[in-house]
Amino acid sequence: MKRLRIIKLLYIAFFFAIGSVLVIKKSKLAQDQLSIGAIPDQNPEKLNRLYKLLSSELSESLDVRVRYKHVTNYSAAVTAFRTGDLDLVWFGGLTGVQARHQKKGAQIIAQRDIDAKFQSVFIANTKSGIKPIKNIMDLKVIKGRRFTFGSESSTSGRLMPQYYLQKAGVKLTDLKGGQAGFSGSHDATIALVQSGSYEVGSLNKQVWLANVKQGRVDSSKLKVIWETPPYADYHWLAQPNIDKRFGKSFSEGLKKSFFSFSDKSPRQRKILELFGAKKFIPAQIDQYKEIEQIGRQLGKIK
Repeated sequence: MKRLRIIKLLYIAFFFAIGSVLVIKKSKLAQDQLSIGAIPDQNPEKLNRLYKLLSSELSESLDVRVRYKHVTNYSAAVTAFRTGDLDLVWFGGLTGVQARHQKKGAQIIAQRDIDAKFQSVFIANTKSGIKPIKNIMDLKVIKGRRFTFGSESSTSGRLMPQYYLQKAGVKLTDLKGGQAGFSGSHDATIALVQSGSYEVGSLNKQVWLANVKQGRVDSSKLKVIWETPPYADYHWLAQPNIDKRFGKSFSEGLKKSFFSFSDKSPRQRKILELFGAKKFIPAQIDQYKEIEQIGRQLGKIK
């Protein structure tokens, strides 16, 4: 009886030890994994294709496991960064500022060559009768129209377009129905305005040009009526403890990896193509001061 009890205790100790080893191993694997994410500004199919390629590229160049985690909306991306569920995130100007305010010490890693001077476009359904606008004050023509932004937290699809509407004296309550719509993404804005569900909408210029190039825009139904002045937008943001977790100067290695992307490598060429850029370049916090000021002015940053 005593011997049986001893055997049972040995079995319990053995399985407890095995369980502890598995927990430790699982914890170490999670710690060694670089989790990346992005604001869902375009259709999920394209994003999954892009970030699968990018994960493989970074994994090889940095010698670390990289996993892409999809988030449902812009706010979820900011929250995941704040809680540490994501180590590296592709943010827009506004969400990047929001994330930095919630995680002190976060590091800006890189931006695309097109992000230093980014633009939004206002598009209109041809049946609306709205003609191209030359002066910002002519945006008053949008009063009383059915208008949609992209995501509520989008820099190029909401923040900057609303800022310029406001400068022209157009309040959201001046729009048809007393408010604007929110499509959720740039691609969706194109589809909704082209279908006539909305007469006018705003989105980022890069996505607009990509859709035109891919033949997804019917020029008989849709046209650009105005382009905004340039501003700084998208960028990669890393956790403040990323060097502590993955090793000294890991953030510098990340920067070098992004800056080295070129069309000489088939995979890197495809990644850049999907990003709508020719290369990644350095980015500085000071570039996003205007975004922060406008965000505070419109109540998107507190």
